[in-house]
Amino acid sequence: MHRWSPLNERQLALLGRLASGKESEEPSWDPGEFRTAYALRDRGLVTIKRSGGEVDAQVTEAGTFYIQHGHHPDDPAHADEKKTAEGKAAGGTRSASYADRPVALARRTKAKELIERLVTDRRVTVTEPDDATVTEWRRVIDYAKRHSLVPEGQRIESLRMWNRDLQISLVEGPHPNSRRQRPDEAPPVHVPTQLRSPHPVVAALRDDEGRLVVPAPLRRRSLLLLQGLAAEAVRRGHKVKEHEVPSRHRSHAYTYNGRHYPSSYSRREGELDLVVGGFAYTVTIQQEFPQSTEPERSKSLVIELGYSQASRQSRWADRKRWVLEDILGAVLREIETRSVEDAQRKADEERAKAEGEVRWRAAMEKAKDLAAQEQFAEVLRAQARQWQEATELGAYCNALERRLEEEAGEDEATVASARGWLAWARRYVQSLDPLARPPAMPTAREPKPEELAPYLNGWSPHGPEAHRGWGAH
Repeated sequence: MHRWSPLNERQLALLGRLASGKESEEPSWDPGEFRTAYALRDRGLVTIKRSGGEVDAQVTEAGTFYIQHGHHPDDPAHADEKKTAEGKAAGGTRSASYADRPVALARRTKAKELIERLVTDRRVTVTEPDDATVTEWRRVIDYAKRHSLVPEGQRIESLRMWNRDLQISLVEGPHPNSRRQRPDEAPPVHVPTQLRSPHPVVAALRDDEGRLVVPAPLRRRSLLLLQGLAAEAVRRGHKVKEHEVPSRHRSHAYTYNGRHYPSSYSRREGELDLVVGGFAYTVTIQQEFPQSTEPERSKSLVIELGYSQASRQSRWADRKRWVLEDILGAVLREIETRSVEDAQRKADEERAKAEGEVRWRAAMEKAKDLAAQEQFAEVLRAQARQWQEATELGAYCNALERRLEEEAGEDEATVASARGWLAWARRYVQSLDPLARPPAMPTAREPKPEELAPYLNGWSPHGPEAHRGWGAH
């Protein structure tokens, strides 16, 4: 089927609803509608973005063209249609297909350049982009994905970092959401039939009657599964640690009538920690349906990992097609995959933090310089105000001296007093005038944090970690 193949009734109806704006955000689509929407996306008629439980679907220029003309703009069957009136006026050239339009050509060029940079550097960082720039980059990434520009066996991931940067990376392997591997495809892990010489962590769990409180057959099987997982982890060079029971789950020890009562608790699950690449992951095993009265359901065990991204698998259970003994390798594979991703994420965060530190220091140096300039400007304005006052008062003194000359020979006592006042006034004006002697270059003092803030463009004067966020200006 080609991009320009005619739409069926269901596809055409959904495209029309999206174009009307009635279903641009529809989180409650059924699976059939999702398939229809993705079929429209694959033909370049809509774009789809999913975030959590929300879906944002927008009609593209090609989709609008289809609604208006009843066929895809790239359909070769319509390549020789009659020229439009605008085409005749322009000399008879037919309108370009969607792929040849300026916006599509510019996006294709940008997508190719992005892929070339990613192949060379594996990572591209866009420094503090605004929302419009982020949106454009995501459209470029979507274009690269839809037009198969991404190298085979790899995928593009984008991440908005804590310091407002947009990081675009080229990552090995398919996306976790794309056709997840079957759990029974992982290399098998040997599970013993008897618990002989167990790992110390498994032995401690076995001896703790307050943990893994399930029927005896299930408890024995759970311990064998954990032993198999622990032994294989150690064989691969990983560490196994005991997962301590939080104090909130314990009833504290006490003494009554001279008798000591130790702390006690009762937990259905059993846990241990696997340390892979310096990261600890908690593996929990428990009865899947503890309240079930059906014999088969009550025998089912489930293994869970701790918190992870929504796209990663974190739960495995007995099913008709397999039991946990068969798929234990998938659990260890997931832990090792998380370790690789967590190591990369940690490295990226440390690199971003170091880069943020450098940018913050540069911003602080610039802010200090600007704050010093403002201090100098304030000194200059104060001197100008003093000079204006001194000039005005000096003019007054000159006028007073002329008036006294007119009063010569009159009341000598009054004139003498006025001349005394004039002498004092001239001394005061001279002390006030900043130009009485050449002013020296002022020395800037250390600016206060609140004086630096206006020049930091969103950074905090207290450190890079105190950045005010994406919306700061």
